[in-house]
Amino acid sequence: MKRRDFIAGSALGLAAGAAGVAALRRPGANTAKAPATPRRRHEWRFITAWPEGFPGLGTGAARIAQRINDASDGRLTVKLFPAGAIAPALGVFDAVAQGSAEMGHAAAHYWQGKSKAFNFFASVPFGLTASELSAWIHYGGGQELWDEGYAPFGLKSFLAGNTGVQMGGWFKQEMNSIEDFRGIKMRMPGLGGEVLRRIGASAENMGGSDIFAALQSGRINATEWAGPWNDLAFGFYKVVRYYYWPGFHEPGSGIECMVNKAKYDALPADLRAIVATACRAECETMLAEFNRGNAESLRVLVDKHGVLLRRFPDDIMAALGKASDEVLGELTSADDLTRRTYASFRAFRDQSI
Repeated sequence: MKRRDFIAGSALGLAAGAAGVAALRRPGANTAKAPATPRRRHEWRFITAWPEGFPGLGTGAARIAQRINDASDGRLTVKLFPAGAIAPALGVFDAVAQGSAEMGHAAAHYWQGKSKAFNFFASVPFGLTASELSAWIHYGGGQELWDEGYAPFGLKSFLAGNTGVQMGGWFKQEMNSIEDFRGIKMRMPGLGGEVLRRIGASAENMGGSDIFAALQSGRINATEWAGPWNDLAFGFYKVVRYYYWPGFHEPGSGIECMVNKAKYDALPADLRAIVATACRAECETMLAEFNRGNAESLRVLVDKHGVLLRRFPDDIMAALGKASDEVLGELTSADDLTRRTYASFRAFRDQSI
């Protein structure tokens, strides 16, 4: 082949190739695109310790689920189940740990039988207020201790709400002195229940849906739950009339959203961030909603239903404070995690006073 013929042939080939590229770039040209890689979708079950649609707690869990569904554009679909649908109220921890559900909404002091340290991630007697608890968990080392405590169970938890300072409880008679607590059978979880036992009362933990029937049957003759908003919804005023404040046992009750850690770790980074952010957003939202709901509901309880509102006398609060110091002080001889958690919590509380 002559050199000039090779060059001419090459030029024709290049021209044809250029023409083909130009044709592909013209509007309406038949371009074949590589198929997009489908984004993996995840479906999670979200169980709670609350009745369906329950004010503040149940609706707060629903908001978390909705935020995740919306922000993930359907890549992580969260379906909400109330207490009893998949697991009983006090079975949320084990159900999520075992994988019967991927997420759970409850209060960490329900699980103090697994470690006394867990009380501090909800509330302890004469402990932190709502804003102080949030500060300790997010910026004072609390989250790291929480992660350490839940890790052996295959769980990770986030602060996901707060009911604020709680009421002291419902009683069938006036509480004029600490002696009036002797023989009382009261629903109260966590270390608050330990304090009641210390002053001669008995304490029992039970799910919210079981309290009204327990009051009616006489299984218990006093109870606490949260505040006027929730207590009105449960109808405690139909059985007991005396409503006392303040709640020594829970000055700022943190609500948790736990996740099965293996399922959480398997999510891509952006979906993990969406879960964490959805929980964090509920901290402020739930507290604000409780503050409004409690104010409105207290007026209904007193003005419409004739509830007898009372403040605990100073000597009762002093006796409860003394017993609380004893109960908390004994945690220094508990397991290592509880000792370190209490030390961190106490240092933060002392700094916050």
